[in-house]
Amino acid sequence: MRKSEKSNAGWIFLGFVIILNIIMWIINSEKTRQSLNYAVKVFMKIIPIFIFVIVLMILVNYFFTPKTLKKHISKEAGKKRWLIAVIAGIISTGPIYAWYPMLNEIQKKGNNNGFIAAFLYNRAVKPALLPLMIFYFSLKFAIVLTIVMIVLSIIQGIIIEKITEVKK
Repeated sequence: MRKSEKSNAGWIFLGFVIILNIIMWIINSEKTRQSLNYAVKVFMKIIPIFIFVIVLMILVNYFFTPKTLKKHISKEAGKKRWLIAVIAGIISTGPIYAWYPMLNEIQKKGNNNGFIAAFLYNRAVKPALLPLMIFYFSLKFAIVLTIVMIVLSIIQGIIIEKITEVKK
């Protein structure tokens, strides 16, 4: 798919959403208004996360050249890259889709999909939620689940790396 086709698809989707909203407004204006108000509230909540990710992308682009990035998170970096993927995934906040543009930039700079998969997998490990997990399930459960998730994220990353290498 050419780049111009991708941008047209976005405009087509936007037009479809607008038309759908107009139709819904005609059918039930009160529900449509409530829905749009809710969408605006959600959007306002995620704006700070988008700003954070954009700033992070700017910093990554400024401080990490493809050579530097490759040095720390490419296959040649060895085990250190998995540690970076695990820690970055655990400490990342906000909705996952807000991270996709930055991960795409990392991928474009020559990183493989295994690192990205491990990062995404570790998004499920949240230190702030551990006390709640311990309260509801037990300390033993929380520790075992967290360790299993971290180990499996690396295994998943390695598997995805092997699968996507074959297809290149």
